[in-house]
Amino acid sequence: MKQGTFTPRGGNPLSYNATRGKSKTLPGVMFMGGFRSDMTGTKATFLEAQCARRHQSYLRFDYSGHGTSGGVFEEQNISSWLRDSEAVFDKLTEGDQIIVGSSMGGWLALLLALSRPERIKGLVLLAPAPDFSEDIYHNEFGEEERRHLAQKGIIYRASDYGDPYPLTKQLFEDGKKNLLLTGRIVLTMPVRIIHGKKDADVPWEKSVTLMDKLRSPDYKAIWVNDGDHRLSRDSDLKLIDETVAELSQLKRLEAAQA
Repeated sequence: MKQGTFTPRGGNPLSYNATRGKSKTLPGVMFMGGFRSDMTGTKATFLEAQCARRHQSYLRFDYSGHGTSGGVFEEQNISSWLRDSEAVFDKLTEGDQIIVGSSMGGWLALLLALSRPERIKGLVLLAPAPDFSEDIYHNEFGEEERRHLAQKGIIYRASDYGDPYPLTKQLFEDGKKNLLLTGRIVLTMPVRIIHGKKDADVPWEKSVTLMDKLRSPDYKAIWVNDGDHRLSRDSDLKLIDETVAELSQLKRLEAAQA
């Protein structure tokens, strides 16, 4: 395993862990975490161990303002985190890749797949939250919160996962530039969506909407009837790993038949 820091041109130092697998046929796997999460989370580290067992290359990293990467969280937005993801993908991965995106990472994974379709051979989206900034602003904020945000430029919201987290005016403004659910999302690679039906943070209906917008040669949703947003129970982790392995094997079979 290689632990290090990579600094994109004009960007912040980004922390990462990379494992180079011995397999010559399996695609690599890149994990993209959620809003305010980091690369030491349960799903990210579990998948790393499973990929190591398959001799499959694996990469996890922290966006700017997350974990041990540089940058101030409040100064970041979807566009800056996408630039981080593109830079890490371009610099630190080789060959075909399966992208696993969790929550906000699902939004970013979709954007990355649109900008880097050549080497991305599959997407696994875990409780994906595309356009979540619009959902919060229009569906969760009231007039008082919107007025406060306009006047102060920032608002803090309670979190079930730790300290209250900041939401900035510029995050919402930038989010509008990266919306996906306003039209069709045309992808060239297989897509698997895993979403718990007891998700209190990103309702499973969000993935129903996403499925309606997706255009891909091979895509489907996998519903976890008793699953929450974390998808970190043993059964959830097993399902995620099986899904990553399925897409990896699909790409190996295609390579063998070519």
